[in-house]
Amino acid sequence: MKKITLLGSTGSIGCSTLDIVEKNPDLFQIEALVAGENIKKLYQQIEKFRPKVVAVKAKETALKLRSALKAKNRVKILYDIEGMREAASFPSADIVVSAISGSDGLIPTLAAIDAGKDIALANKETMVLAGEIVTQKAMKKRIQIIPVDSEHSAIFQCLQAGSRKHLRRIILTASGGPFFHFTAGQLQKVTLMQTLQHPKWKMGKKITIDSASMMNKGLEIIEAKWLFNVDMKDIDVLIHPQSIIHSMVEFIDGALLAQMGVPDMKIPVAYALTYPDRIPINAAPLNLVKEKTLEFYEPDHGRFPCLDIARQAGMDGGTSPAVLNAADEVAVEAFIQNKIRFVDIPVVIEKVLKKHRPIKRPSLEDILDADRCARLKSYATIERMNH
Repeated sequence: MKKITLLGSTGSIGCSTLDIVEKNPDLFQIEALVAGENIKKLYQQIEKFRPKVVAVKAKETALKLRSALKAKNRVKILYDIEGMREAASFPSADIVVSAISGSDGLIPTLAAIDAGKDIALANKETMVLAGEIVTQKAMKKRIQIIPVDSEHSAIFQCLQAGSRKHLRRIILTASGGPFFHFTAGQLQKVTLMQTLQHPKWKMGKKITIDSASMMNKGLEIIEAKWLFNVDMKDIDVLIHPQSIIHSMVEFIDGALLAQMGVPDMKIPVAYALTYPDRIPINAAPLNLVKEKTLEFYEPDHGRFPCLDIARQAGMDGGTSPAVLNAADEVAVEAFIQNKIRFVDIPVVIEKVLKKHRPIKRPSLEDILDADRCARLKSYATIERMNH
């Protein structure tokens, strides 16, 4: 029986994780849940999975949840960052699924690592902000970080077939998002509703918008650098609209290995929970005869500048990736609120990055400070753009 703490239980990855747990009660047990503000869904999860502790972001949410649960459920309800830390490091858990969206996932994930928990990592921002700190802590604690993102899970799986010393390069695949065939002129006019229509995956707003702008792939390049200890120059990106090949690795002898499957996040989630074993799940089998064609294209860096902006921030290193991520989070939220256009997202990010002087070997405090400053600069940049 593997005991699980789930960070981000009400999001898409969290719900996929709980679906796997529910269908395999002899294999998994939920010890702790951490969520944001979706009280209705969290209440249902508590009733069904009976965790020992639950943490939410805000005190008000915790009070509402306590009132809803009343005395019939004795789960311990915590709140704010300290509550999330306590839940993330809950003693009886064997593995922590890190699926909180955005930079909010960093501190709880570090708390779980400090507590000696293996990590099933679905929060790419943890590695983007603090990849060096995270990997060093994981090595010191001798814990495993098993990626859940479909692309990084694919790389992880492919690398089981060969030694990392024989790795030549990593090829991350991208669906191309909803605007793959849009011209630069058409991109000037896209709406939020259009942006959220991902052709292959059903995800939250932030990651769907990042996928449309290619920022998601830029963040994944930085994440891959730390997860697999490779140089940025040895990580390539290809557009693969069918989303059947989730990523590839090339070895020094020319062998190219790809991990394939239907676009269903339950596959990498289940693999991370059971590694090195596998279990059957209710995902549809891949029918290659039906698919017929697998296509690959080079990214258009002119129409989708976020990819190069992110790669450069990763190469600059230090606090630059934290600034990149913070500016992106603020810009995406501004787009959702109709304060800027879709094409303004990379403009905001680039303006903020140009004002930043990176600290090369940052402490966690340096990273958090860079994140805070970048958000303030991003708000100011957006304000100026609107006047």
